[in-house]
Amino acid sequence: MNLKVAANDLLDQLEGVIDQVTKEDFRKPLNILSKSSIGQHVRHTLEFFICLMDASNTGTLNYDKRRHDKYIQEDKDLALSVIKSVKEFIEKTEGNKDLSLEIEYGISDEEVGMSVVTTNYEREIAYNIEHTVHHLALLKIGILSNFEYMELPPHFGVASSTVRYDKK
Repeated sequence: MNLKVAANDLLDQLEGVIDQVTKEDFRKPLNILSKSSIGQHVRHTLEFFICLMDASNTGTLNYDKRRHDKYIQEDKDLALSVIKSVKEFIEKTEGNKDLSLEIEYGISDEEVGMSVVTTNYEREIAYNIEHTVHHLALLKIGILSNFEYMELPPHFGVASSTVRYDKK
């Protein structure tokens, strides 16, 4: 499975969850998710892809400077629209463009210092795939604990390496 197919498969799964959840439940803070909502995890996941989309124009990627767009986490229809845009971007992007990844790991003003790491589009799509799987796993916990009316695909939130291992 290539990167495009893998990313789109995960985005399709995320789309399926959003299609099922009610507008109210999309926004509802869940205790088991430290009071975050399905919408917040969806927004967070999509904004990493949005950062990569933006970087395709600028050449510089910084996940810390994402927008934190509350409209995406509150409006499931907007989230679905963003997924469509991300999928279109992934489908039309060809090649493996070099990128600069800006990172800051300090949490206090004294510790903050930016590092720049050389990366590329395909590596960052791979990172976004892993990041998405992680958030789907969190969503799975929230959904199974709170929304019995929803159905999840069998491997929702499970890394492909785990699925392969479990088949042995």
